[in-house]
Amino acid sequence: MNHWAIIMASPTGRKRVQIQLYIPNSALHSKFTLSNFIKMNHLETYLTDLRDTRATGEAVKETSFYPALSTMLNAYGGELKPKVRCVINIKNRGAGIPDGGLFSGEQLRGNDAEQITNSANFGGQIPGRGVLEVKGAGDDVDKIAGSVQVKKYLDRYGLVLVTNLREFVVTVRDANGAARLLEGYALAADEKEFWARIKNPREFAREHESRFDEYIKRVMLMSAPLDAPESLAWFLASYARDAKARIEQAELPQLATVRTALEDALGLRFEGEKGEAFFRSTLIQTLFYGVFSAWVLWCKTAEGRNRENRFDWRLAQWTLHVPVIRTLFELVVTPSNVRGLGLEEVLAWTSDALSRVERVKFFERFEEEHAVQYFYEPFLEAFDPELRKSLGVWYTPQEIVAYMVERVDRCLREELDIELGLADERVYVLDPCCGTGAYLVEVLKRIKRTLDAGGGDALTGDDLKRAAMERLFGFEILPAPFVVAHLQLGLQLQQAGAALKGGTNGERVGVYLTNALTGWSPPTEPKTKLLFAELEQERDAAESIKQRKPILVVLGNPPYNAFAGTSATEEGGLVEAYKEGLSKDWGIKKFNLDDLYVRFFRLAERRIAEQTGKGIVCFISNFSYLSDPSFVVMRQRFLSEFDKLWFDSLNGDSRETGKL
Repeated sequence: MNHWAIIMASPTGRKRVQIQLYIPNSALHSKFTLSNFIKMNHLETYLTDLRDTRATGEAVKETSFYPALSTMLNAYGGELKPKVRCVINIKNRGAGIPDGGLFSGEQLRGNDAEQITNSANFGGQIPGRGVLEVKGAGDDVDKIAGSVQVKKYLDRYGLVLVTNLREFVVTVRDANGAARLLEGYALAADEKEFWARIKNPREFAREHESRFDEYIKRVMLMSAPLDAPESLAWFLASYARDAKARIEQAELPQLATVRTALEDALGLRFEGEKGEAFFRSTLIQTLFYGVFSAWVLWCKTAEGRNRENRFDWRLAQWTLHVPVIRTLFELVVTPSNVRGLGLEEVLAWTSDALSRVERVKFFERFEEEHAVQYFYEPFLEAFDPELRKSLGVWYTPQEIVAYMVERVDRCLREELDIELGLADERVYVLDPCCGTGAYLVEVLKRIKRTLDAGGGDALTGDDLKRAAMERLFGFEILPAPFVVAHLQLGLQLQQAGAALKGGTNGERVGVYLTNALTGWSPPTEPKTKLLFAELEQERDAAESIKQRKPILVVLGNPPYNAFAGTSATEEGGLVEAYKEGLSKDWGIKKFNLDDLYVRFFRLAERRIAEQTGKGIVCFISNFSYLSDPSFVVMRQRFLSEFDKLWFDSLNGDSRETGKL
């Protein structure tokens, strides 16, 4: 037997994997290419199976294709946690024999092969994820969904996935017991096109695989309880990916106004491939987290507390309290934008998902400690992992956040003789890259503990609210975490009995949508007039903090990686101070100081050492600036400008410690 071996080494060189590719016929050597061994995706496998089954000339229009459908569904279901299993032709439970049933992994857990085939055990279970109704490719899927048989299945099983092999639609019961169509997906408009395109399954699959993958997985999860923040985050990210795929294929001339408004407000330009991706991602995040935030606020109203009422995404702007988000949302969701970009359908699906949430359980978990901040990172990881990596958006463990805040509070008391630490009204705090607000929430909690220890009274809540509005500041450039930060801080205040007053001109915490790396010096020329008053107010408020507030504490977890989007000259010039003398005095001619975290260090150093004149900088950051020759001037400045420095090394340098 002939074989080839491919040896792959890990980047660290610690592990080697040998893959043996056995080729039984030496004649195949001349035809071998690595692409022959690349695994087909699940959709391509499905289309290939359908094509080959039909090519026999002996297939009947429906049942012959069940194996292909079952194989595909089981492949997708196997990637879910818990897994979902498709079983063809399950038993008649009083509504007829469904063409298949979708069972959750819990229904199979603990059952051996003998038990699974026992009718008293496996046969007695209702498929936890719904049943299938399958017809031939020439049938009308809408007529199938409205049939008497599907109505019987709905009454018995609650959810039916109807398909004619080329189209799929989810059917559920509405409040009146009638069939209601939810999400649908069409691989081809008619039977003729379907069988014509299926002759080249790989090319056909490439056009659909990402959106179709998401669709099938959502279908399999629709009957699962939707009560956990991470589950809802996954659904939102899935819909957001679908929306992103749609706008990636579209021209966006109608959104030129939105683009210009965001560029001017954030002080950057969406240029090149990276900039374009950032803009489209920002657009989708604004849309989906605007809807999500509006839904959370709506659920707190009398209408939202009535479980029978459904949330309508079209009315979302009426419940968004932060003016800048409300304005951006209104700009994006004009009828011409939503319809022109094909987003109306996916937003309707999003409303359906939000309506399925078991609100009591969800909010018990969402409002409990740390739950809100965990909501965003899984979304961005699932929605746009490349952007997350580009911007260095990484979750900071709560233990680290709490430790850093406690260290700052202790230093204020012991080093700067501020007896109340963070609770002192003279202490202005800034997280220049606040993300979902984890550090600001922890500061609020530390302030509350101090006030309570001092005999807190009925005014403690007012003191907390005033601190959150007037001296705890956060800057964020991404709309989604910006929205979550407002939600998280608002919920924290609500739990302390100091809820923010809503309304058009309601109260807000000191978190601003802005580019933290620009606007720190008064402009030498007249300010750019922005297109919308709300964006201008947001910019001016953020710049007032940057230029006028006596910031005493700068803390947080700055993004690490260099972002390739085009930003203002002011931002790029931040690190020039760390380059002075590198070549002349130190002989260092090659250096890289472009990582974002270096700019944030310079921002903090300048803010505290050169402007406020005293204070504390507390960052968790990359390891390299402590020893890399490129950072020698940066280290020099720190040693000369700060009285004391503490370093808690977590052994995070992959080159030095392997991230042990």
